[in-house]
Amino acid sequence: MFDSKLKEIVSRAKEIETVMNSGTASGAELAKLSKEYSRLNEILPIINEYFATETGIRDAESALRDPELKDMAAEQLAEFKKILPEVEQKLQLALLPRDDADDNSVIMEIRAGIGGDESALFAFDLFNQYKSYALRRRWKIEIIEENATSLRGYKEVIFRVGGQGAFARFKYESGIHRVQRVPETESSGRIHTSAVSVAVMPEAEEIDVVIEEKDLRIDTFRAQGAGGQHVNKTDSAVRITHIPTGEVVSCQNERSQLQNRANCMAMLRTKLYEKQRLAQQSSRDSSRRSMVGSGDRSEKIRTYNFPEQRVTDHRIKLTLHKLDDILAGGEGLDEMVDALTAASQLEQLANMK
Repeated sequence: MFDSKLKEIVSRAKEIETVMNSGTASGAELAKLSKEYSRLNEILPIINEYFATETGIRDAESALRDPELKDMAAEQLAEFKKILPEVEQKLQLALLPRDDADDNSVIMEIRAGIGGDESALFAFDLFNQYKSYALRRRWKIEIIEENATSLRGYKEVIFRVGGQGAFARFKYESGIHRVQRVPETESSGRIHTSAVSVAVMPEAEEIDVVIEEKDLRIDTFRAQGAGGQHVNKTDSAVRITHIPTGEVVSCQNERSQLQNRANCMAMLRTKLYEKQRLAQQSSRDSSRRSMVGSGDRSEKIRTYNFPEQRVTDHRIKLTLHKLDDILAGGEGLDEMVDALTAASQLEQLANMK
């Protein structure tokens, strides 16, 4: 049964390769096939290794019957049987259902919650953390919308991280992040607790979501806040309403109305794609509510404790005393993400048994 499934994967890869080389696929179809083929190509080497190991075991067992080859065959058989569980483990992990959006770029939203100015300051710190992490991986950062405070904080910031695999690395950041520290504005040295909500959505491509022009209401208005006199004299800000779903997005960060409209459409596609994606998942994984959150401390996924220089992820009960490194987007954040990824894979494996 297991072997037949693996042979189906090999056959499917050859089938896709034939279609791609035939030149008959349309642009959209070719893009989807290319994505599927890339995923299968990651699995094929492990499948080949598995079949080669099985063949080696059969050949060694057959050679045991030959007196002249018996000793060598016994040695080879022991070696193959030793590596087989390792190959099977790799194969099981490779065959786990994978989020189709893992390779996508992301749009992230960070919003200050409980804690007032201190929460806004920490929202700014989290943005810089993700920015540093992305730049370390040579991904591109682009701010789509921001609402800054006078104290170098963010009430809200929406930004894009462009790079293959960005969603796979950032998706575990969705939820409520709690910070415990002495605020810059606190004269008595008392530790305050604040909360910030983070939402991570895979950026949708045009082939992922079809949006009809007739389903849109587009409004333009004068931008508010910082930006110079130009902002106040032209209707550069854009608000788009998707009539069938009631989804509303707006952007005023760019001076160009065309650029603001393009950013709005990217956000709208992403939000509609996220709704569609979560609707297709099981209720266990359909977590938009906890993903966006309200900034309430009861929904926390992670705590950053400055006095103790520790960061605790409450989902997997992992504590790292590497707060400065994690906030700098360093290897500590990689360690946290790797642990979350591994825990997710183990949970999937357990559910398969």
